[in-house]
Amino acid sequence: MEKITLLAPISALTALVFAAYLAWKVMRLPQGNALMVKISGAIRKGANAYLRIQYRGVALFFGGMFIILIVLASFKFLTPFVPFAFLTGGFFSGLSGFIGMKIATAANARTANAAGKCLDSGLQVAFSSGAVMGFVVVGLGLLDISIWFYFLNFWYGSVRIIADEALRIQAITSAMLTFGMGASSMALFARVGGGIFTKAADVGADLVGKVEAGIPEDDPRNPAVIADNVGDNVGDVAGMGADLYESYVGSIVATGALAVAAGHGFKGVAIPMVMAAIGILASILGTFFVKTKENADQKTLLMALRRGVWLSAVVIAIAAFPLVYYMLGKENIGVYGAVLSGLMAGILIGYFTEYYTSDTYKPTQNLARASQTGPATIIISGLSLGMLSTLFPVLVVCVSIYVSYHVSGGGTSFDHGLFGIGLSAVGMLSTLGITLATDAYGPVADNAGGIAEMAHLGKEVRARTDALDSLGNTTAATGKGFAIGSAALTALALIASYVDQIKIIKPEYVFDLSITNPNVLIGLFIGGMLPFLFSSLTMNAVGRAAMSIVYEVRRQFKEIIGLMEGTAEPDYETCVAICTKAAQREMIVPALLAIVFPLGVGLLLGVNGVAGLLAGATVTGFILAVMMANSGGAWDNAKKYIESGELGGKGSDAHKAAVVGDTVGDPFKDTAGPSINILIKLLSMASIVFATLIVKFSLVK
Repeated sequence: MEKITLLAPISALTALVFAAYLAWKVMRLPQGNALMVKISGAIRKGANAYLRIQYRGVALFFGGMFIILIVLASFKFLTPFVPFAFLTGGFFSGLSGFIGMKIATAANARTANAAGKCLDSGLQVAFSSGAVMGFVVVGLGLLDISIWFYFLNFWYGSVRIIADEALRIQAITSAMLTFGMGASSMALFARVGGGIFTKAADVGADLVGKVEAGIPEDDPRNPAVIADNVGDNVGDVAGMGADLYESYVGSIVATGALAVAAGHGFKGVAIPMVMAAIGILASILGTFFVKTKENADQKTLLMALRRGVWLSAVVIAIAAFPLVYYMLGKENIGVYGAVLSGLMAGILIGYFTEYYTSDTYKPTQNLARASQTGPATIIISGLSLGMLSTLFPVLVVCVSIYVSYHVSGGGTSFDHGLFGIGLSAVGMLSTLGITLATDAYGPVADNAGGIAEMAHLGKEVRARTDALDSLGNTTAATGKGFAIGSAALTALALIASYVDQIKIIKPEYVFDLSITNPNVLIGLFIGGMLPFLFSSLTMNAVGRAAMSIVYEVRRQFKEIIGLMEGTAEPDYETCVAICTKAAQREMIVPALLAIVFPLGVGLLLGVNGVAGLLAGATVTGFILAVMMANSGGAWDNAKKYIESGELGGKGSDAHKAAVVGDTVGDPFKDTAGPSINILIKLLSMASIVFATLIVKFSLVK
């Protein structure tokens, strides 16, 4: 039976080899003329400098946490593997984002140059670079899981022998759960820091460049334009990669732990690993079906990307049935319904996100019309749209939870139902290789459009890159919806794993999770407040950093003679440096919230209080994240809709109002919103890691 798990490391290595092949294919292509090479080099230099500084700061945090975990392990509060699992989780999470960013900054000029031939050529380059990100994430994630699984299986089977298979697999999954905390910590730093950088640059560039100076987007005279393009990579590529890496590994290890609690043993633990392996192979197959034709409209381009995702989902749906039947037997075949439920939920959340954020549908078109009466009305309408857009994703997740729980046997066994919920999260994330490719494609296309503008390429090239960029806005929005939806299901699985972990530590403990329990109620309120506190901190950080960029851009327009005339070059590096310093300074406090609050609430309110905290944060965090991501995406595409020639086009009063709406939405969709989904998972991870400490030292027993 153990042989089937070999499919996990084999598929992981296959994903990494395929990513290397795609990277080689992209790097063989020409970058274009000398000016394009220069601009791409400046973007790459800025992104590398930012990540170098960020990883230096993150290394200090990981070093400090490693020492703390070592001390806790020495006092038997943790297993000795936890500190090292924490490091590997963070390392692989950061590495996946770093590799994705490197290929993205190498592919931007190549995409612009390929778009000079035809639309499909540009699409293939941008999508291939995005696919490198996608397959590196799933490859490294499943490889990390496989290494720990086989090492711990050897340790508890041959070194520190646990003869009973049930106890051995319980020890393995209990230790594996903790490396998700490292991945989540790295993801939060990457998302928050990258989000602050990219949106500070974007907001500053738009407010002074478009609104005050009246120059086009990506105009080389704007001193913040390189920082803006750098931000697309460090936030939307490196940050998104680290984010979905921790969702991916978190769902797999949490579901494995729930399988043990449900009594499925080794077979149950193997299912999420093997399903992830099948998902990698299906995603590789799906990439070969992403093609389009010249003069394709947005719907045609979107269908080109959807075709690959849907094909992958169908392959997984077919392959999952014999897997479940073989591993768990006919009596547990209902678990297959949970897999289908997760797959369908991911597709539906993507569709509803697209409906509310794409300018091919009425909601965003109506939002654009609100700009005709000024910035105030488009902001009000955008907030309203975001709030309304939470309805269907919440209902989809609720239906998925209900179906997954009951088809897996939740009516007769609570633990069986929870295992089904965890498996639905794995099902949703099983297509991550190609789903992330369609998301990471967006920043590359955005950069390509900027390079086409700054390098003064022909109108037909800019038209093609604009088409790719507009599609990228939609795929980025649907990607964020997918990430948030998967985070909700993964967080539920992690909460259930936290409860199981407490039972392992103290088998006689009886939970009282009634809302009439004051500790649970207080935890609910504190947890419900945390996403709002977190969002406030991150958005204020963007606001302060953006103000610095605004002042700097104004200064350069005023002091550099000939800048507006195009006879002098702006100082791009100063804007990059301002964003870098602001991001490093501002990301620390929000990132610490997810570790400090579970421990503090646990010590004061006990185990039940932490359960309330996790529940409250998951509910409000999921809804707030959907609202912010969709509002921001709709504001962005409303602006693009007007820039396409509607409602007066570029330079009109409606366009200026839409730019203001877009700048408000920038920190919504690219900083606070997507970071919340990491917050709710890291809260659970930290609670699991510190569970023994909470049980032994809490004021409430």
